Amino acid sequence: MLKLIIFIAAGFLLYKLIMGDQKKKMDQKKHQTEEMADSGEMVKDPVCGTYVSSDSDIRVKQGDTVYRFCSYECRDAFLEKQEGSGGES
Repeated sequence: MLKLIIFIAAGFLLYKLIMGDQKKKMDQKKHQTEEMADSGEMVKDPVCGTYVSSDSDIRVKQGDTVYRFCSYECRDAFLEKQEGSGGES
């Protein structure tokens, strides 16, 4: 019975260690993304809100504004929305 309790406690501690490490990595990645966005290295996709590189190849230029996208699906959704609201790209 004591071995079972020790085994369960060790499993619980191992679980907490792994989950804590994953949370720390996610927080670091979020912080790094925010820093890159603040410095202008990354911009926010206007459709889904994902941060993408500021030199992304998937983009649409409207006037003086250049919109960058994470995928062709987001770009197409943006263009459909612009066409639906009467805007031309």
